[in-house]
Amino acid sequence: MSSPRQGDLFGTDQSDLFDEDAPAPVYSADPDEVRAELYRILAEARAAKTLPWEPKQVSLYKTIFPQMTNWLPDDEAAQLRFDFEAELTRLKVA
Repeated sequence: MSSPRQGDLFGTDQSDLFDEDAPAPVYSADPDEVRAELYRILAEARAAKTLPWEPKQVSLYKTIFPQMTNWLPDDEAAQLRFDFEAELTRLKVA
C-alpha cells in the first residue's frame, strides 16, 4: 500500500513531470521575509566589533546577500548592498 504523498512509480498520472514542454516551476520569494533576513544579517554585522562569522560564513554571505536583494525594489536593494559592503569593510579593518 502506498502513501498518499507517494506517487505511483509505474502510473501515468505523473508523466508530465518529465515532459520537456512542461513549464518550469516558478519561485517567487516573499519580499518581507527576504527583507527581514537581510536586516538580521546586517544587524549582526553592525553590532560586531570584529567579523562575527567564520570565513566560510563570510564567503556565503558575500555571495547570497547581493542575490537576495534582487527580490527587493532597486533603490532599497542598492542601499542594502552598499550598507553590507560598508560593514564588511569596517569589520575587516577592525
